[in-house]
Amino acid sequence: MARSVVTRPGSRLLHPFFVGLAGTLLIAAACTDAMYVSNSLMQWANFSAWLITCGLVLALVAALLLLVDGLFGNAGKIRITDFCLLASAAILSLFNVFVHTRDAWTSVVPTGIVLSVIVAVLLLIAGVRGWSVTENRADRRGEDL
Repeated sequence: MARSVVTRPGSRLLHPFFVGLAGTLLIAAACTDAMYVSNSLMQWANFSAWLITCGLVLALVAALLLLVDGLFGNAGKIRITDFCLLASAAILSLFNVFVHTRDAWTSVVPTGIVLSVIVAVLLLIAGVRGWSVTENRADRRGEDL
């Protein structure tokens, strides 16, 4: 007999949306770093610093919502691979925002752009995997109809 997933209202995970938003901003920072390297207009480095900062703020919101997901019982088991990908991207981005506080060319080249590209690759892998750190318990529940 076919199994269907029965979910209760409000049982969706909250954190994946904010993980995706943060990831998008951090990936965009790699693009603005590349623009800065190509034309040396300081505004691109400023954009990168703001994108990384906003991405880290949204990553903090995602971490808090992950705790909320866990407290309300919507979150299942933490997938260690996804958690390590996102945690390492956040830690590297924290270092990267400090690198971007330097003056002029050294704010991006070479350390800033290398960190941005590494973070972008980690986040692209996390994006392909679904932007979620946990399994949704509601998706695993099912009853025969």
